[in-house]
Amino acid sequence: MIDAHIHLDQYTDIDEQINRWQEAGITGVVAVSTDLRSSCRTLELKQRFPSFVYAAIGFHPEQPLPSEADWNEWTELVKQERPLLAAIGEVGLPYYSAEACAKLPAYQERLTEIAAIAADASLPLALHAVYDRAETALAILLQAGVRQAHFHWLKAEPAVVKQIVQCGYYISVTPEVCYRERDKQLLSLVPIEQLLLETDGPWPFAGPFAGKLTTPLWLLDSARAVAAHYGRDIEQVKTMITANTKRLYG
Repeated sequence: MIDAHIHLDQYTDIDEQINRWQEAGITGVVAVSTDLRSSCRTLELKQRFPSFVYAAIGFHPEQPLPSEADWNEWTELVKQERPLLAAIGEVGLPYYSAEACAKLPAYQERLTEIAAIAADASLPLALHAVYDRAETALAILLQAGVRQAHFHWLKAEPAVVKQIVQCGYYISVTPEVCYRERDKQLLSLVPIEQLLLETDGPWPFAGPFAGKLTTPLWLLDSARAVAAHYGRDIEQVKTMITANTKRLYG
């Protein structure tokens, strides 16, 4: 299986971690970035683990907007390293940061620019756009002509989820699907052909995962929950979701 959204650059002992994950059957991770430095680090990891890391570079929207110098260097990075890239991300719109939300129009303008870059480079977007921000982000993507996108750890009204699905975009669930009703309800709105599994590691989780370091190995737990929901064999679910991830990011 492939972890569709993880902050690989935030882990320590990465060689040891990846060896452990591969031994357990994890075949890849979509490594997202949070700023220019993180983007460069992700590209380094892609070069070290070329068959395991799917590299995505971007600016996390809950952080301050990048300086003009960082933005210009990042846009050049997209052009120069396009062969190494699987996506642009993590990008989107702020919701949790009060400081960022106070400048929401500027973040919307920046996402519009990023969406145009993604469309021009034929790269999917890995999106952080939750609650009412999801509808706004969706409109920006459609206006820019973005054909492929992944709304990660989506939290949105059912009507918006249905719009995202109708547009052919992908939606992922985290290990919360193992213990949280909200995530199980989301599955009811997403065809399995458009579903991805992620951890957003090293972000921590509750339930059976409380107090443990987040790992892509938990994808197996998520797959069991998904299989139970859809009434499918777990091996079939693993195969289908891996194929979905490769179709988007491969």
